[in-house]
Amino acid sequence: MTIQAISNHPKLGTLELVLDGGASRTLTHAALRDGCRCADCTALRRAGTPLQADGAIRLLAIEAVGAYGVQLVFSDRHDRGIYPWIYLEQLSNSGTALP
Repeated sequence: MTIQAISNHPKLGTLELVLDGGASRTLTHAALRDGCRCADCTALRRAGTPLQADGAIRLLAIEAVGAYGVQLVFSDRHDRGIYPWIYLEQLSNSGTALP
């Protein structure tokens, strides 16, 4: 599975991943925010503080990080997490993706 394109749907609070072969997967903005792997979010998880984004959180910007992945900017102004393509694929397969 390879991600061919991504589409942000702010009104729905979702990010659509278009895969090779034309299939697509949809992740909520909240699931993406909860899945952030930046140093701060990782430290919170290790300290036992689970991340649980408000359902109203929105993805404001998607910035390319070379051929590696994307950096996502959220409405809570969190912009430190880099989401490699392989990690987005893993999230879409982990049960956090919408059918």
